[in-house]
Amino acid sequence: MPPSAADWRTPNPDSLMVIDTTKGRIVVELSPEVAPKHVERVKNLVRKGFYDGRSFFRVIDQFMAQTGDPKDDGTGGSDQPDLAAEFTFRRGVETPFVQVADQTVADIGFIGALPVMTQSSMLMAMTADSKVSGWALYCPGVAGMARGGDPDSANSQFYLMRQAYPSLEKRYTAFGRMISGIEVVRAIKTGEPVEEPRDKMLKVQMLADMPAATRPKVKVIDPHSAWFAAEVARVRNQMGADFTACAIQIPSEVK
Repeated sequence: MPPSAADWRTPNPDSLMVIDTTKGRIVVELSPEVAPKHVERVKNLVRKGFYDGRSFFRVIDQFMAQTGDPKDDGTGGSDQPDLAAEFTFRRGVETPFVQVADQTVADIGFIGALPVMTQSSMLMAMTADSKVSGWALYCPGVAGMARGGDPDSANSQFYLMRQAYPSLEKRYTAFGRMISGIEVVRAIKTGEPVEEPRDKMLKVQMLADMPAATRPKVKVIDPHSAWFAAEVARVRNQMGADFTACAIQIPSEVK
């Protein structure tokens, strides 16, 4: 059945990054619950116009599209200090987490559009802060921060996942996920490095900062909704033991 009006949510416009590229528009929902410092950095750079005109200089099919470097070659960054890694986060009862699978020792679910895995909620009663550790799952559409060999070397460069890549989990900070535009990312010209002419981010804005006349209206399926629960059940029944959170498609509308 199609979603009803009650199944949709309107994301916080201050957490939506709108990326207009040479291939089309991408909308990323940032996840401060998972990586607050990285989200703060990205928003700060967006609002300075830092990302405008930056190329996708490293793009690997079946993997990701990397951008956000002022040198457009993978060696540059902003004038801000590097960021401490946020590979994991702490989940408490107040975290807006929706479970889609219980693996006894771990819970799999969503925080907004971002798929995550955490320790079992049963352990909350045994920890000093009444929380458990969690980490993002690198499904298609996830936005992650690039870094060097030092875990604490992320700065401005980021990448958008074209496909799932679980080996990045707990090794690179994920800070959000696309709710629109996966087909745009998959259409970006590939290469290591990409040959000229390259696809670019023409303009990057936070939705909250866009003029009312040009601001798109965005809505996305709420993971707390009845439609989402039914979709999870359908996919689990279809996939059986092969079920993965990456198989859950979350519809959105950007007008």
